[in-house]
Amino acid sequence: MIKVLVVDDSALMRKLIPQILERDNMIQVVGTAMDGQFALKKIGELRPDVVTLDLEMPRMDGMETLREIMKRYGLPVIIVSAHTKAGAAATLRALSIGAFDFVAKPRDVLSAQLEGIAHELSTKIRVAAASRKLKPAPAAELAPPVRKKKLEHRIAEQVVAIGISTGGPNALRYLLSHLPAEFPAALLVVQHMPEGFTETLARRLDETCSLEVREAQSGDLLLAGRVLICPGNRHIKVRRMPLGNVAILSDEAAVNGHRPSVDVLFVSLAREFAAEGVAVLMTGMGEDGAEGMGQVKAHGGMTIAQNEESCVVYGMPRSAIERGYASRILPLESIPDVLVAECAAGSAEERSGTLETKE
Repeated sequence: MIKVLVVDDSALMRKLIPQILERDNMIQVVGTAMDGQFALKKIGELRPDVVTLDLEMPRMDGMETLREIMKRYGLPVIIVSAHTKAGAAATLRALSIGAFDFVAKPRDVLSAQLEGIAHELSTKIRVAAASRKLKPAPAAELAPPVRKKKLEHRIAEQVVAIGISTGGPNALRYLLSHLPAEFPAALLVVQHMPEGFTETLARRLDETCSLEVREAQSGDLLLAGRVLICPGNRHIKVRRMPLGNVAILSDEAAVNGHRPSVDVLFVSLAREFAAEGVAVLMTGMGEDGAEGMGQVKAHGGMTIAQNEESCVVYGMPRSAIERGYASRILPLESIPDVLVAECAAGSAEERSGTLETKE
């Protein structure tokens, strides 16, 4: 049994969350707490395996509580977040200081009765209880904004597509902050996050790296040194066009239970860019992206999977590795250098005319 402590200042939430969790026969809610001070006391008494944590609480708020949980106990914490801009910003800050993952509360809790997040929350609790939790770098949340170089972007002939989920914001911050402003390829990211959170993620990443990072809009040009984050609840594809390569957003049905789906991006990368595409599958639970990575490899593209030791959750990379779809298996700290080398080599080949141009 996975023992869970539910921490929320709302009496309604302290009633509803245990009700939906205890439908899972692997989860036992051992207690609830109305604020951080009570939570810390109960963790010492009840020894839960996982904590669910609201961020807006009296006396000791969720952020301070999270810091104390990480310092004293090192337990995995799932944030139960308000579905607002302020809630998104606070959630990403919590992830940067050690929260394992989050779920967004429905906007109307009374009518939804949390049914929409029941499976997601119980799944993330199971994964959190079973996974190795890597602590973030000290003071990562306080990193100063990066001063951008003014560069004239050019249309990118190479595209790096990244699929990522649990553990993603911290891993993306590391990866993108170690790429130069003059990076010769365009980058597109599918991060499993709900609508409203990806805009905040893009803004925070833009502040901490030399590259330009923005939430994608349909028709955005694929420019060298630009990172496009797929909006929550949309799919993103790449397409070659006569006047420039672009990103296309769509509202097609979820794939692998996800919208956005990594597979949707990777499949379009394989079809449109073939050997000029690079697919990177990073930390996250589930299998999204594995089959798409197989198509990228079959079309001659480079495929990279993050290794188990540096993942918060190894599910997505492992699913591709076990199928034989990953050309390279790398620790997080090695991925930036390999991308720079791979894309620099590709740019040199393009300039020398050794690459065929796709009609």
